[in-house]
Amino acid sequence: MRFALFGNCHQPKKSQHASHLFQLLQQREAEVYVDREFYLFLRENALPGLSVAGTIEDGDFEADMVICLGGDGTFLRAAEKVGAKGIPILGINTGRLGFLAAVAPEEMEAALDEIYRGDYDVEERITLELSGNGNLPAAGCTALNEIAILKRDSASMIGIHTSINGKYLTTYQADGLIVATPTGSTAYSLSNGGPIIVPQLRTVVLTAVAPHNLYTRPILIPDEWQLTLHIDSRNHNYLVAVDGRNYTCSDETVLDIRRGRHAIRIVKRRGQDFFKTLRKKLGWGAEQRI
Repeated sequence: MRFALFGNCHQPKKSQHASHLFQLLQQREAEVYVDREFYLFLRENALPGLSVAGTIEDGDFEADMVICLGGDGTFLRAAEKVGAKGIPILGINTGRLGFLAAVAPEEMEAALDEIYRGDYDVEERITLELSGNGNLPAAGCTALNEIAILKRDSASMIGIHTSINGKYLTTYQADGLIVATPTGSTAYSLSNGGPIIVPQLRTVVLTAVAPHNLYTRPILIPDEWQLTLHIDSRNHNYLVAVDGRNYTCSDETVLDIRRGRHAIRIVKRRGQDFFKTLRKKLGWGAEQRI
């Protein structure tokens, strides 16, 4: 099999997991291509004699499967590189929470055995696509988790005039607005009071960040609907975060958000359960009474 490997370049103390992973892949005679930044990190910190089939530059690669070694942030960066290629992604968690990167390091060998047997599941997750008339890149504005519009360089709130399919919804007076997929519902949106959404639902949630009224609540809309946002800011600029990739926009910029044209395919070990993950990772439903 041909694998493309992406990893966290800020965890030298955990690089032994990369060494073990390469050992397992070599035992299986895998063809391994490594993201160049991660390759240089490994050569410097853990595997000075590392030999691979090639390095990956600017997302130009082909593979049977992507392996992501790190936390959920690393997984999101790998998903950006995969883009519309449709290559399934296996996440090995060396970070903290590990919602997307759900395979523990001690499970690597078992997970690879299952992959070589074809004994695994693949879940398709919707993405969001951002476009606008301002300082946004022509490509790279697709999010697996969320697109967040946030205040910048000021303590003052921003006004986010929000329309859905051309019909006015409301103006959020807040520190920001999070537009999240079901995958992203357990991330930034959740920390701001948004609902947990099971991944199979075809929906998007709008969650305000620190709204300045008592009646603003998260709202779910079908994922095929289009959002249009006009932003008022006292200092005439604001921040747009696309899965953590940040862009500064002026308040003349009009933002359009819609469902992405491609999905991200996530490799799951059979027996992995979303509700079990909620209980284990977030303590959901845990008995708090004494």
